[in-house]
Amino acid sequence: MSRTVLPGHVSAHTCRVATPVSHRSPFALALSVIVVSADSGPTLRECVRSVLASTLPLELILVDNDSHDGVPEAIERAHAHDTRLKAIYNYRNLGFGPAVNLAARQAHGQALMILNPDCLLQQDDLQRLLALLSGQPKAGLIGAVVCDADGRPDPASWRRDPLLQRSLNSLLGRSGEKVNIEREIPAEVVEAEAVSGAVMLMPRAMFQRLGGFDEDYFLHCEDLDLCRRVRDLGYHVLLAGDVRVQHGKGSSSRHRPVFVSRHKHRGMWRWFRKHDPAARNPLTAGVVWLGIWTHFLLQIPGQLWRLPRKRGAQHATGSE
Repeated sequence: MSRTVLPGHVSAHTCRVATPVSHRSPFALALSVIVVSADSGPTLRECVRSVLASTLPLELILVDNDSHDGVPEAIERAHAHDTRLKAIYNYRNLGFGPAVNLAARQAHGQALMILNPDCLLQQDDLQRLLALLSGQPKAGLIGAVVCDADGRPDPASWRRDPLLQRSLNSLLGRSGEKVNIEREIPAEVVEAEAVSGAVMLMPRAMFQRLGGFDEDYFLHCEDLDLCRRVRDLGYHVLLAGDVRVQHGKGSSSRHRPVFVSRHKHRGMWRWFRKHDPAARNPLTAGVVWLGIWTHFLLQIPGQLWRLPRKRGAQHATGSE
């Protein structure tokens, strides 16, 4: 791979870009797949391999947020002759949304796919999602059903805006409308308020019109925010219920759960202040702020207690 001159908006102190020399016109690209890694481990290799196995006209932009596991560099070496792969290395963890925005500014595809580093996407899935996007003029964003290794769907694949009452119903197990839609996901295209951020497809023009992800989210809830802003423009968020994508559930977050949890709760607070009408009441907002950060603090002991056990299990697996 050759080294390229950094674009004007990218500081040399922030990242470096590695991209192969390609004589293919970027205007022929149907799709730019963006994958953000942060010590994501070996599942990243499988994710990249599954994308590059496709024969569709696409590019894969891998943005690494200051990993220390050596996996992104190994992937770059393994695919050194594949002109579809571009690697961007950030010298610090920019957060998920800012990293995607950085990649999107360098993308050439007519559509953008934002893909988690522990997702495995097959060519049939890509073709189905692209066909759906091209056949739905009012589709602003399309998601897929993300599943665990046993094929069980993640309830976050089909969900509602996390408005206060819904969130309380979900947290407390009360009756009434909850954030996740608690019914079987139909094997067809359905309209949704929000889909999982693990797999998101949208026109690049729509992403640009929205200004990309809100960079005041570092990690978590930026996908909910993006879905909401798509709908606010009058476009639809769709779930392709017949597309099932295997998702490994965050290998990059397991070894630093408190860090991830802090940013998740911070994202909850930002979404509430930005989108929930209940936030207009100062008293309600104060109670919600207190509740969010109390919930964060109460989770820390359990997270720290489980951490050595997870590391031990990972070490045992790696030594087999």
